[in-house]
Amino acid sequence: MEDSQKQVCAWINDNRHRSIKLLKKMVEQRSVQGNEASAQAVVLEKCRQLSLDIDLWEPGGKALKQHPHFVATRTSFKDSPNIVGVMKGSGGGKSVILNGHVDVVPEGDLKQWEVDPYQAVVKDNRLYGRGSTDMKGGNVCLLMAMEAIKASGISLKGDVIFQSVIEEESGGAGTLAAILRGYKADAAIVPEPTKMKIFQKQQGSMWFRLKVKGRSAHGGTRYEGVSAIEKTTLVVEHLLQLEQKRNKRITDPLYQTIPIPVPINIGKIEGGTWPSSVADLVTLEGRCGIAPNEKIEDVQAEFQGWIDELSSKDEWFKEHPAELEWFGARWLPNEIEGTHPLTEALSKAYVDILESEPVIEASPWGTDAGLLSQAGGIPSIVFGPGETEMAHFPNEFIDIDQMISCTKVIAAFLLNWCEVSE
Repeated sequence: MEDSQKQVCAWINDNRHRSIKLLKKMVEQRSVQGNEASAQAVVLEKCRQLSLDIDLWEPGGKALKQHPHFVATRTSFKDSPNIVGVMKGSGGGKSVILNGHVDVVPEGDLKQWEVDPYQAVVKDNRLYGRGSTDMKGGNVCLLMAMEAIKASGISLKGDVIFQSVIEEESGGAGTLAAILRGYKADAAIVPEPTKMKIFQKQQGSMWFRLKVKGRSAHGGTRYEGVSAIEKTTLVVEHLLQLEQKRNKRITDPLYQTIPIPVPINIGKIEGGTWPSSVADLVTLEGRCGIAPNEKIEDVQAEFQGWIDELSSKDEWFKEHPAELEWFGARWLPNEIEGTHPLTEALSKAYVDILESEPVIEASPWGTDAGLLSQAGGIPSIVFGPGETEMAHFPNEFIDIDQMISCTKVIAAFLLNWCEVSE
């Protein structure tokens, strides 16, 4: 290991307590949608300590809201700021964006939590709390890697652009706003919880709504009506067949450990108005996965065509077709080749620090890496600490040792990618 890497890793080890303290501060902030300001205040304080060039703003404006990749579940981002902190290089090296989101999903049923989700409890080398894995632990890795380099008296040639964004959980408006603000780089790393695997491909996804129609009648003479609920069972089975068809086409070895690479999930069903009436309308809402090499428009067209085929299975759908609508959140897919310099540089850093080869896979979920690559034209990889399975779960936690290891890998990557200034 080079002297600069040894120096930086030693600092990270010696300042483990500072990483934990920073993560505790961040997790203690309940930064659900619309309430991100307090968590961003913690990030802002850290960026000031690191003497970064800071840009703080609330996303908005026509350019953002009229962009083809803009999706959001709210109309205003007031009191929900983005933060970018730039560690300027001396010049001549490659630049990188380190992008993490500060928003978290709601904690859900508190009865399922063994600890307060915002108390940031440390126990058995784990820090528990909402957002610890998804993805405040990853954000801490980014900030502490940058601090380790600065504290070691090392300067880099390339710029390091740290981004703490909002809205990732609702489609990525925060990252899109950063792209439109002009932040570009030679590469980007998004430290979502991959359990230290390198995700050089990721699926995208989009939300859909299906309205299945019936004909109302009294429950006592239900044979005079047509139950939208019964017709919905046909629709659900039909969608499962589409899921099977779409996934049979995916032969990429990076997906070999994932049972369903691009799922079609129905997450919400509403229907009927009265127990003694035949239901005349059922609404389904769900999520359709998008393979890394697919375009959103092509997936939407295939989905619509498949829904149109319902009429060949049941005469009812000829006169009363199910209505398809795309709405709400959307995440773009992402992929880079295995021989890309970004993959090679991150893999080298991994081997240098952990003395083993990294696992390279495809992500089973979407991230802001899709926006960075497709809307920003920036080659992007997802790599971070934390159990993928713990994201959005009760009793969410992050392994502290893994977070420290990730910090070292990120720091080693920065030294190599951006190059040390003599």
